[in-house]
Amino acid sequence: MELTVDTSHATRTIGHFALHYAKPNEGPLAARLLSLLGFINTQDLPLPNGTHFYRFVVDPKNVSRGDGIVYLSSVPAAQQAAIDAMRAALKVGSSAEHPAVGQLRAAQEADPEHGFHVGVLLESLETLEETVLNLKKLAEVDPELKGRIKVVLNRSLPGTSEVDARLDASPLYGAVTRYAYGRNGVQAFIETDILASGPLGEDLVIELDYVFPGYDRHVLSVVEV
Repeated sequence: MELTVDTSHATRTIGHFALHYAKPNEGPLAARLLSLLGFINTQDLPLPNGTHFYRFVVDPKNVSRGDGIVYLSSVPAAQQAAIDAMRAALKVGSSAEHPAVGQLRAAQEADPEHGFHVGVLLESLETLEETVLNLKKLAEVDPELKGRIKVVLNRSLPGTSEVDARLDASPLYGAVTRYAYGRNGVQAFIETDILASGPLGEDLVIELDYVFPGYDRHVLSVVEV
C-alpha cells in the first residue's frame, strides 16, 4: 500500500550543514572568515584536543531556531588520515603527481561550481557588494588572509535592461565579463584553503547569490545557455 503524505501545510528548511577547517590551529581564522561573509557566530566551544567547535547561523532569525545552522570544526582525524593516504597514493604536489589531480584542479579553476560548494542567498545586492569588496581588500592587505582567498564573480546573463543598468553601475560587477547560467541574478564565489573540501581536502567554495525581485526566471530557477 502506498503511503500518501499531505504536504499542503508542511514546511521544510535546510537544518544545518557542517564545514571543516583544514588546519587544527586555524579554527579562529576560519570562524573570522565566516563572520566576514555575514554568518553569525552563536557558539565557540574549545575542545580537549585544542581545536574549536563553532555554531553559526545564516541569518539573525535562525539564532534560536533549529535551522539555518552552520557547524564549523577541524577535519576529523579519521577523515584526515584517509585524505593523507589518497594524497600520498596520487603523489600530490610531486613531479609524479597523477594527472587526474591536475585535471580536477583545472576544472575547478574554470568553474567554481564544478565540485562541492555552499551557496547562500542574500536579500540585498548592496550587502553582497559591500561584503565581497571588503573581503577582496582584506585578501590583499590582511596578514592572515593574504594569498588565501580567491574571488570569482558572475554577472547575470544580459538582456534585462533594468538589471543590466544596475550591474553596469555596480562597484563590484561593473567590469565583470563572466556570466552566470541564468538571468536576473548574480553570483560571488569565495574560494579558500582555510576551509577544506573535496576528496583531497583542498579549497572550499562559498557562493553568495542575489536574485533581483520580480522575475520568475533567474539564475537559481533555471539554467540557460
